[in-house]
Amino acid sequence: MTGLITDDAPASPTRTDPAGDHDPRRIGETTMLLSRMAETIYWTGRYLERAETTARVIKAHTELYLDLPRSAGLGWEPLLAITGNGEAFDDYYTDPTEEHVVSFLAADARNAGSILASLASARENMRTCRAIFPREAWEAVNEAWLTARETCEDAVLRRERVAWLTAVIGDVQRVTGMLAGTMTHDESYSFLRMGRQIERADMTSRVLDVRVTSLVQAGSDRLMPYADVQWMSMLKSLTAHQMYRRAMQTRVNGPDALRFLLQDPRFPRSVEHCLDQVAQALSQVPRHHEPLAACEHAQALIDETKVRTLAWEGLGPFVDELQIRLADLDATLAAVYFNGRAAPSAAMLETA
Repeated sequence: MTGLITDDAPASPTRTDPAGDHDPRRIGETTMLLSRMAETIYWTGRYLERAETTARVIKAHTELYLDLPRSAGLGWEPLLAITGNGEAFDDYYTDPTEEHVVSFLAADARNAGSILASLASARENMRTCRAIFPREAWEAVNEAWLTARETCEDAVLRRERVAWLTAVIGDVQRVTGMLAGTMTHDESYSFLRMGRQIERADMTSRVLDVRVTSLVQAGSDRLMPYADVQWMSMLKSLTAHQMYRRAMQTRVNGPDALRFLLQDPRFPRSVEHCLDQVAQALSQVPRHHEPLAACEHAQALIDETKVRTLAWEGLGPFVDELQIRLADLDATLAAVYFNGRAAPSAAMLETA
C-alpha cells in the first residue's frame, strides 16, 4: 500500500542572493517566508495531526478488541498496517502482541512515527520557528510532550491506555484550536493547514483500506457477524460516528460509511473536505498553480468514483490510487515551495 506517512526532510545549505530581492529560498517575491521555514511549518501540521490520529486509531481498536469475543480473532496487526509501520516493527519485535504493538506505536523512541516521536518533532519544529508561532501554542505543545513522555507507560497498560490516549487527543486539539484562534492567518498558517489536511486525508484513506479489507477477507466465519460493530469502530477511530448518525439518520452500514468518510464535504475528516481545505490554503500562497492542479487531480478521483460500490470490492486499488495522488500532491508542494526536498515515504523507509 503506497503511503504518505513520512519523516521530516534534512535542512538545506543556506543560500543568499547578493541583490537581496531574488532569494531562491523565498516562497514569492512579495513575502519574507523562506522555503525551509515553510517546510518546517508544513511538517508541524503533519506531526500534530499524526499524533492525534494515531492516538484515535489505537483508542478505537482497543475498545473494539474489548467489545468483540476472542472467537472473532481480532489481532493487533491492523494498527501496523494503518500506520505503515509493519516492516519497521518487524525489525525490533517478532510477535505482534498487544503490548508490543501499542508500545511501538505510542512511545517507542525507535519508531519515528510514534505518538511520542510525533509530538517531539512538532515541538522541535515549533521551537525553530518560534518567531512564527504564538508563544502560548509552543508552550502547550511542550507541555503535551513532557506529560506524554513522563506517563508513556500508561499507554501500554490496558487499564490506563484509553485515559492516556484521550489526554493526548485533547492536548493536540487544544493546540490546534489555539493556533486557529491566535496565529495570524497568513502564508505561514496556510502551510500549517496544508500539512494537517494532507496528513488527515492520508490517514483516513488508510483506516478505510485496512478496516474494510479485514472485513472482506474474514468472510462470514469470524468477523463478518460483527460487521456493524466494526463499521462503528472505523467511524469512531476518525471521530465520525456521531456526525455520521446525524447526517445519515440511520444505522451504520458500509456503503454509507464509505461515502461519508470519502465524499462528505462538510465533515472535517472526510477526504473531500481535507482536499477542499488544501485547495483553499493553496489559494493564499503564490505560485500555487502546479500544487493546485495536483490537488484537483486527487479531488477528481473522489468525485468521479461510485463510492458505494467499494464497500465490498475494489477499495484496495482505489485507496492505492488515492494515496499515489496524495503523494504526488506532497511531492509537488516540495518541488515548488521546499526546494524540491521531499521526505522519504513509509514504503521507502521500510525497504531501506
